[in-house]
Amino acid sequence: MSGVSLKCGDCGALLKSVEEAQEHAELTSHSNFAESTEAVLNLVCTSCGKPCRSKTESDLHAKRTGHTEFVDKTLEALKPINLEAPKSVNSTEDTAMDVDASSSGQCEEMVVPEVDKKILEELEEMGFPTARATRALHFSGNCSVEAAINWVAEHENDPNIDEMPLVPASTKVEHSEPKLSEEEKKIKLQELRERARKKKEEEEKKMEREREKERIRIGKELLEAKRIEEENERKRLIALRKAEKEEEKRALEKIRLKLEEDKAERRRKLGLPPEDPAAAKPSAPVVEEKKSMLPVKPVTKAEQMRECLRSLKKNHKDDEARVKRAFQTLLTYVGNVARSPDEEKFRKIRLTNQTFQDRVGGLKGGIEFLELCGFEKTEQGEFLFMPRDKADISVLNSAGNELQSAINNPHFGVL
Repeated sequence: MSGVSLKCGDCGALLKSVEEAQEHAELTSHSNFAESTEAVLNLVCTSCGKPCRSKTESDLHAKRTGHTEFVDKTLEALKPINLEAPKSVNSTEDTAMDVDASSSGQCEEMVVPEVDKKILEELEEMGFPTARATRALHFSGNCSVEAAINWVAEHENDPNIDEMPLVPASTKVEHSEPKLSEEEKKIKLQELRERARKKKEEEEKKMEREREKERIRIGKELLEAKRIEEENERKRLIALRKAEKEEEKRALEKIRLKLEEDKAERRRKLGLPPEDPAAAKPSAPVVEEKKSMLPVKPVTKAEQMRECLRSLKKNHKDDEARVKRAFQTLLTYVGNVARSPDEEKFRKIRLTNQTFQDRVGGLKGGIEFLELCGFEKTEQGEFLFMPRDKADISVLNSAGNELQSAINNPHFGVL
């Protein structure tokens, strides 16, 4: 198959004609070209008709515009490449001119093309390298920031994208007139910046939504883990209480058997016959009934305190508010001493104090309760005083518990 393209040995670019190869050589200073049987692609976008000469170029176009449908017209445009440069009518003169031009072109100096410095500075402020920005301005017509950005988007995968463009020094650089006025440039630049800002805000909002979803997911997992932990703790407590009840039941049964064995042993030592279980059962209720008829007297300090508080409430049952206030005042006295037993001011109460009389001293049973806690009347009868050695923390704690029960239990002292 004859050659259908020219391939640059330096960068691998495929070119349709000798003219394109010459233009490529001027722009890149590449000089190694060879005839190739590989055709230059001609992918035409069905949406806008733009031709793309490579798969990379079509991918960039699709990424920038969203167009995804392309028609491959490579075979339609396929034709053998003509390696002969075009000749003019006067072949002798043209040949001489070509020789002169080629000889002069070989020695001609290549320089960086001139571009609009203001637009170049704006592109550099946006973060584009100087070489890429210069190249984009040169090949986009040196007219606007937007055109340069669009060129970079289409050629960002070019191998020489970050190489400084070069043109012959004798070439007269003609800046194309700006299509937009200075004011329009500012407006356009502001639009681009506003578009970039909005895009950034959308990305931040999207990230915030993702973070919120993650927070919700983690919160649900934590709640579920807490629920499972509470359920396991509840089951553990139930099992523990069940085990305690079983243990208590076994202990009671063991005590009962021990008592029966002791009783049987005593009967054997006394020479009595074994006790008949059927005859022994009826006697139990009689004994219990006799015991229940005996008066029960408080035997502990806590029971004495509880009975004192019951009497106080019964003696003043018509004034519940005053009784509750008395209980709270007594709790304050007891709590102060329990917290600071070394402080004498908490262990000394003036009996003639009007507040004390209104709250505690004027109620029957109030002073008696303080005396059960360890307070004693002085010789002159002016104070209630608790000596340091009488400040028993366990007794004060019991008093506090009884007062809390009397305050919180609405049925206390009713029965």
